[in-house]
Amino acid sequence: MGRKKNSAVEFIMGHAKDNWTRFGMQEQAMIALALSRLEKDSAIPKLITNSLAQRATMSEELGMYWKDFRAGYHWNEFPTEMHALMIEAFDQVAQDQEKVDALRQYLLKLKQTTAWKTTKATADACYALLLAGDDWLAAKEPPVITVGNVTLRSPKGDNAEAGTGYFEQTWPGSEVEPAMGQVTVTTTSDGVQWGALHWQYFEQMDKVKAHESPFSLQRQVMLNEQTEGGARLVALDTSRPLKPGDKLTVRMELRTDRYLDLVHLKDLHAAGLDATQALSGYQWKGGLGYYLSIRDAAMHFFFDRIAPGTYVFEYDLKVTHAGAFSNGITSVECMYAPEFSSHSEGLRIEVKE
Repeated sequence: MGRKKNSAVEFIMGHAKDNWTRFGMQEQAMIALALSRLEKDSAIPKLITNSLAQRATMSEELGMYWKDFRAGYHWNEFPTEMHALMIEAFDQVAQDQEKVDALRQYLLKLKQTTAWKTTKATADACYALLLAGDDWLAAKEPPVITVGNVTLRSPKGDNAEAGTGYFEQTWPGSEVEPAMGQVTVTTTSDGVQWGALHWQYFEQMDKVKAHESPFSLQRQVMLNEQTEGGARLVALDTSRPLKPGDKLTVRMELRTDRYLDLVHLKDLHAAGLDATQALSGYQWKGGLGYYLSIRDAAMHFFFDRIAPGTYVFEYDLKVTHAGAFSNGITSVECMYAPEFSSHSEGLRIEVKE
């Protein structure tokens, strides 16, 4: 029995060493860990981690991650578990502390905008974060934050959240000055730190300027004109004057560089326009599923999760009344992390009799 058992292990190990390039990234990390523990003198484990490192992307903000990885529903397609295993592989096999810290950084940034959906994912992530490297949650010198001419220091004790150091500072409108739009954060401590500044103001909708974050949102409203060659989309600034009965096509382009959970996209439209689609419901377009809620003043898109990439949405409107209308803006916000938001510029529409 012992001879058969050893023969099976040797066969499986030999197969893994000869065919590791045929497996996915998570399986390759597993193979590297298993071979490094069972065969101390094997060169294959470090060859695997070198290959993984060459395919990875290094970002100052996001850390180390793999752009070609796509989350799915199989056991080896869960982003949290995959990156947790990568931390273990680069710690025990490659023994590269710089890459381990970059992987830990990405795992924390992943938690910033997405939920660790299962107890297994949470356990794997906590194990990986505590496995190696410095204790990023230990007490450190707080950062110095300057808002205009006002210098803030993060409070200590009961005024700051335990573990994260989170605190909030607000100013009434009478104390807000234009210079406060210049914010600097200075820290002498290593580790991952982030914050958010929310600037609220009042402005006419058609004069609002576009704003970007890790979200990038662009909107086009075009005249859907029927010609002898078929339907043609024409930009409003180059089209003929609009009149009641015309058909408009709204095209929105959404880009994101990270995974985001619970995203709400709201596209306002003018009072003289009505959606041609009447029924709300779940839709699947362009590799992305979402719930579309149709209302009188806006179209609402609700996404459970958005993966990194570029997505284009289109829908049609019908011109119903003549007049000059503010068409509003398109805004998108991650409800899980509200600091990730963006909006398009405002637009004005004129319809002739």
